[in-house]
Amino acid sequence: MLIQPVVLSGGSGTRLWPLSREKYPKQLLPLIGDDSLLQATVRRVEGIAGAELAPPMVVCGEEYRFVIAEQLRLLGKPGIIVLEPTGRNTAPALTLAALAAIKDEADPVLLVMPADHVILDIPAFQRVVGQGALLAADGAIVTFGITPDAPETGYGYIQSGAPFPGKATLTVPTPAGLIARFVEKPDLSTAQAYLDEGSYLWNSGLFMMRASVWLAAINICRPDILVACQTAWDQGSADGEFVRVDKDAFAQCPADSIDYAVMERMAANASSLNAAAGALPPGVVIPLSAGWSDVGAWDALWQVLPKDDSGNVTQGDVLLHDCNNTLALSEGRLVACVGVSDLVVVETADAILVVHKDKTQDVKKIVDSLKQQGRVEGSIHRKVFRPWGSYDSVDAGERFQVKRIVVKPGGTLSLQMHHHRAEHWIVVSGTAKVTRGETTFLLSENESTFIPLGTTHRLENPGCVALEMIEVQSGSYLGEDDIVRFEDVYGR
Repeated sequence: MLIQPVVLSGGSGTRLWPLSREKYPKQLLPLIGDDSLLQATVRRVEGIAGAELAPPMVVCGEEYRFVIAEQLRLLGKPGIIVLEPTGRNTAPALTLAALAAIKDEADPVLLVMPADHVILDIPAFQRVVGQGALLAADGAIVTFGITPDAPETGYGYIQSGAPFPGKATLTVPTPAGLIARFVEKPDLSTAQAYLDEGSYLWNSGLFMMRASVWLAAINICRPDILVACQTAWDQGSADGEFVRVDKDAFAQCPADSIDYAVMERMAANASSLNAAAGALPPGVVIPLSAGWSDVGAWDALWQVLPKDDSGNVTQGDVLLHDCNNTLALSEGRLVACVGVSDLVVVETADAILVVHKDKTQDVKKIVDSLKQQGRVEGSIHRKVFRPWGSYDSVDAGERFQVKRIVVKPGGTLSLQMHHHRAEHWIVVSGTAKVTRGETTFLLSENESTFIPLGTTHRLENPGCVALEMIEVQSGSYLGEDDIVRFEDVYGR
């Protein structure tokens, strides 16, 4: 059985600020272990019994394409990256993925996964996904409901109805039920009633179905979405591992979620057990208990990370004394906490967050305030990733700025010019190939050069190790928009 992993990588993750930013959301961060959440999502499908895995497919926004491509490359799993010109929620994203999956007349089972969730028990996840794949291959649309262990008000719920055995020859050890209904995030008393009743599961956002089954279902439920996606797909183009759909056509696509567009309608037709003309396929939910979390806020991250005997979680340069149930993370500077309980303390190069664990859902309000004030800390980190590497603005003042630049092996910056600033480049390690005006030359460790204002220039790394250098900018205006690009291998 061919399974096509589909990773939906949208959302800004504002509740995990300041680690997560609009331009570098939580799925790109290594919050648990060395892998980013996106990398962990791709890696956890390895080893599903009886399954042949297609290369991963990621659906994401244009601005994240190079970071995601690099993260897949580091995994040794280059795949297909379908680029959305603008966000239209999960139903159009899945429709694009299904169209991509059938382009060579294949019809794989799609395993649809959000890029920013955590699953701790990988063997349990793989066992249940393997069971879901059998039902999906047989024509069902399968979702996985998380077995609740608390009256959680931050999740939607799915009620499991009548048992769904599939065909008589199909044995599914894990109980699978027809989807009786979806319900929105409840209040506490309702959530407790759901927990006591026993047939309600948390909505995980995980799905399985054949590509053709999804396309048939979206055609019945939301033909306007299918038409817009099909048009955008037909008018799109491929660029290496990137697949671009037509921007104008996709802009006409309505925004809707998988749940609203299709799943809730299947719940209303739970007695339909076939995909005959005009009939929806069966919607099936399978319970999943595998240490799942959507890591929707800092308290959720604290819950899934290993703790000391006092319930504390620390990462980075952190010292605690007489603290309990506290999460303290440092990206650089020493963080010291004394005599505190139930706090979250997060240090980054340009921002520090201190919040009580009961108020972590309100972190988004800080991000909203930053945006209203026009402050960049709400959207970008001090360290900014580019397709060629990264730069970190380590110091700045009136008419000057200092950056630490890292260019990955083979990386090439655009051929460019600045109207308002000059630049001094000092190589710390590696080798730089410099184009300055009409000349091209190499710089090695401890060597430097000067780029006068208005001079065409380019920086490249011809070596096999990272190029690290210090750039000192000086001039009347130092904004990133003071760039005139003449040539750019990344098509910017």
